Amino acid sequence: MATETKAVIGTITWTEAGRTHTAIWRAENGAQPPKRLMVVDDTISADSAYRLACEGTGLLWRGDYQNARQLLLALARRVDAKSVKARRYAATAANRPASNAEHPKLLIDAFNRHRLSRSQRARTLSMLLIPFDSDFSVPLGRAPEVQTALKEAWGQPTNRPSVASLRELLGIIGAHEWRRKGVEIAALGEHIHPHYGVFAPIRSEYVGLVAEAPLPTPTPVTAFDIGTGTGVLAAVLSNRGISRVIATDMDSRALICARDNLRRLGLQETVSVIAADLFPQGRAPLIVCNPPWLPARPSSPLERAVYDPDSDMLRGFLSGLAAHLEPGGEGWLILSDLAEHLGLRSRETLLSWIAESGLMVRGRIDIKPSHPRISDTTDALHAARAKEVTSLWRLSAT
Repeated sequence: MATETKAVIGTITWTEAGRTHTAIWRAENGAQPPKRLMVVDDTISADSAYRLACEGTGLLWRGDYQNARQLLLALARRVDAKSVKARRYAATAANRPASNAEHPKLLIDAFNRHRLSRSQRARTLSMLLIPFDSDFSVPLGRAPEVQTALKEAWGQPTNRPSVASLRELLGIIGAHEWRRKGVEIAALGEHIHPHYGVFAPIRSEYVGLVAEAPLPTPTPVTAFDIGTGTGVLAAVLSNRGISRVIATDMDSRALICARDNLRRLGLQETVSVIAADLFPQGRAPLIVCNPPWLPARPSSPLERAVYDPDSDMLRGFLSGLAAHLEPGGEGWLILSDLAEHLGLRSRETLLSWIAESGLMVRGRIDIKPSHPRISDTTDALHAARAKEVTSLWRLSAT
């Protein structure tokens, strides 16, 4: 029978075999621990687990680790089978004639339905929980060694047991593999190693734009990279002969990640990574920014690289750009038009923000993305993604 837990932030408490247990509750997205918890093992059926998870009951796993992974896959199949309606609605909205006055509202509604569906999916799948001993080991049969990955994500053990969702653990393991193997960057001829919680530069087209766009003349001595993330664009700028690059970010994980990557590439002497809210002090002849592309609220720290509430970072970059450009300098804004195809922001709105910021468009370089989701017809947003274009906007002060 499910028992009530005390939903204290950072702690989860439950009764098992007549004893009360307490552990650190870990959730990257800040989610509270489930209010009800049931200790389960390999004997629970997928249908029963799915029903309990949908009701919000946490399932603390005490069976074989690999069987827990199989159960998670079974839960995902059941969740996805119920989301067909949302995908069909999104596809219908995206294919309505552009002349229809209701088209933008339908697109926004489809996008919101899609995000709600994804959020509900994540919440349901996150009900399958895994215990961790005080040294971050997993006390389950056939469990892998995960201490290294967990230390990268959570820091050093605190000598207390922990509980987290299996879904989150798999994300941490995946991030560890990204960090270990790295992401090959053709423009660098090297690998970038993303850390947990820092968005991986797997969309190669925007990196290629920065690598190939004509530099202002003469070649800038200094450049700013705003919101550096892994440091990939700062590295590209340095490789193009810019002798001093200042890369900024507000996220502590990103700052550590960027410094680590630039040290691996031997660029720590030419690229400085500093904590700053958008711009560092001073001016530069070239300022580059790749803000999140979609104006929506992120549901986890990692989503901050994708979703920009009210286009705050985009508008902050545009409004402050002229004051930080040297005379005759350029600001490079890397932006996808996916938001336009989803009805979230119009091209006219973007152009008005540019003009209101005292900027003019010198030119624009466009490229069609080549990521796998473009050809994924099962994606609820496929029709919009198929039209997507990524652009490097060359801006200057008026």
